[in-house]
Amino acid sequence: MTEGGNALKAGFISLGCAKNLVDTEVMLGLLARRRIEITDDPGEADIIIVNTCSFIDAAKEESIATILQAADYKRNGNCRALIVAGCLGQRYRQELLDELPEVDAIVGTGAWDRINEAIDAALAGRRTVIAGDSEAIYDHDMPRLVTTPPYSSYVKIAEGCSNCCSYCVIPLVRGKFRSRPIESVVSEVERLVAGGAKEISLIAQDTTSYGRDLYGTPRLADLLRALVKVEGLVWLRLLYCYPRYFSDELIGLIAAEPKICKYVDLPLQHAHDDILAAMNRRDSRADSERLLAKIRAAIPGVAIRTTFIVGFPGETDEHFAALRDFVASQRFDHVGVFAYSQEDDTVAGRRADQVAEDVKQERYHALMALQAKISEEIGAAHVGRELTVLVEGVEEDGVARGRSYREAPDVDGRVYVENAAAGPGEFVRARVVQGFAYDLLAERIEEEKK
Repeated sequence: MTEGGNALKAGFISLGCAKNLVDTEVMLGLLARRRIEITDDPGEADIIIVNTCSFIDAAKEESIATILQAADYKRNGNCRALIVAGCLGQRYRQELLDELPEVDAIVGTGAWDRINEAIDAALAGRRTVIAGDSEAIYDHDMPRLVTTPPYSSYVKIAEGCSNCCSYCVIPLVRGKFRSRPIESVVSEVERLVAGGAKEISLIAQDTTSYGRDLYGTPRLADLLRALVKVEGLVWLRLLYCYPRYFSDELIGLIAAEPKICKYVDLPLQHAHDDILAAMNRRDSRADSERLLAKIRAAIPGVAIRTTFIVGFPGETDEHFAALRDFVASQRFDHVGVFAYSQEDDTVAGRRADQVAEDVKQERYHALMALQAKISEEIGAAHVGRELTVLVEGVEEDGVARGRSYREAPDVDGRVYVENAAAGPGEFVRARVVQGFAYDLLAERIEEEKK
């Protein structure tokens, strides 16, 4: 797209999770199809699009700060159209337009496919909101400009969520759960692998519910069986696995299939039944303990990641002590901890028994300190073990930086390999020589045979 003979340039800023990043990449593809040039320099962009997150207060604050920073380029750069996309735009569409005069258009989570319409309106001087309740989900035919390294890509297999946890706004901003057909996901993975991807991370708000809406029953195992047949795919990773539908069939498949990373991302959120019930989670502590035991028994060496919320309304010292005991006894490989964020339009947000902010922070730091000690012990126990490492970069001293099956992109630690003699996208075999709380130091021992 040109104006006055010059190509329009667009800059994108993507915030939040990997699921939001995929939306950004599809919007980038739609702009590229229109021959709008994509630039990494916001100072030269005619159009700046901020794809926002609103999951918790910190994410909302980051989104607003980023929008205001981008607005500077309307005064000191080439920007003529500032567009806010994503969760914050969907959730607070009119408020943003009313309170931020610098913003020219709002594009909600269900309207990413209308990004060009928003651009046209903004460039014509019409401030507009395009949100609504669209249940659009991208498919393999949509253009997508991948922004992750070519060897590793995310694939969104479903959109929205129907679990309605009492603290969560995802159903409000993303709609009900809806899956992509197996054939569509397979086609996209085939295209990405043909383009150089060696690792594919499957994502959704609730990965293990995949297929329930389309096929009447969860079909994640069937999807995985189809994907492992893709020639050239090395690692297939599962993220955001809601525990309720983590079936014995799925456990057996992960254990048996070499291409599926022995890595389980299982957000549990708490470990006291009173709090789990108040959160509208469908699994008790005993349910989680049984599931974790089954996973560990069936998948030797499995790395398990989970997340917890501290300071949920009504959480007492006794409830938190139960959570600490659970974390200490389960010894997870990776744990993310969030201080509860009181969100508008949620059941938990309306409760009168909110926990004081200083108590939330105290519990957050206590649980993080406990997990850091556990992670350090797990890292030390890996000394002498051999791992396959996907190299992602090389430090100035020649040490390679990468990940094994045990580390998901963007959220977990790294493996640093001495004498790797390999570049980004290559696999090497390495033996761990030192283990730390979040990272491992290893030395190369042989080339990985493919």
